Amino acid sequence: MNASSPAPTIEIVRVSKRYLATTAPVDALREISLTLEPGERISVAGPSGCGKTTLMNMLGLLDTPTSGEVRWNGRPVGGRSERERAHLRLTGIGFIFQRFYLLPTMTARENVELPMRAAGVARAERVRRANELLEEVGLVPRAGSFPHQLSGGEEQRVAIARALANRPGLLLADEPTGELDSAATETVLALIDSVGSASGATVVTVTHNPEVAARSHRHITMRDGRVVDDRRED
Repeated sequence: MNASSPAPTIEIVRVSKRYLATTAPVDALREISLTLEPGERISVAGPSGCGKTTLMNMLGLLDTPTSGEVRWNGRPVGGRSERERAHLRLTGIGFIFQRFYLLPTMTARENVELPMRAAGVARAERVRRANELLEEVGLVPRAGSFPHQLSGGEEQRVAIARALANRPGLLLADEPTGELDSAATETVLALIDSVGSASGATVVTVTHNPEVAARSHRHITMRDGRVVDDRRED
């Protein structure tokens, strides 16, 4: 298995995103410029429809700007082939979603193995790494369980383990505790804190929860497709 991907420097340079709708165009992002430094812990907040998820899609290379550009370690992403971008998503970025998106026909261990399988990691190493991650998230006894046999908090911990499988340098969490109770929320947040610190990854979390946002060191607030506040704590 390759070593951890180094946390990247990501530049969002005057990025706008317009979606064509049936009634009128929707400007999800309006000339946003940001630089994410390696190892930062960042929260992104704002009302529904303000552009948070679209920004995450740009950072995760899941979408392309209508104008402006995204740079990864100084190199424009738009200049890379789709194969290069797909490889970067697979090996350099970990995604944690609110709704988990575990495959229901696969066990917890098999779900964690999926990104490694896509990256061509040998089976023995996939199993070893999956077991290692499940131990980190406290779920070794549930490794053979299917998603419907897990609690919401357990499902999210499996999803976090899966996101870390290929040792990404960027971890993107979109409302990662939105469907969890307070006890599970604290467990999941502590886990994200721990893995982010241990790996040196950049962690970006979209959240409406001020308690979740408070765990970050940089706070970005969006409104109407724009960044209206961007502050770092000392």
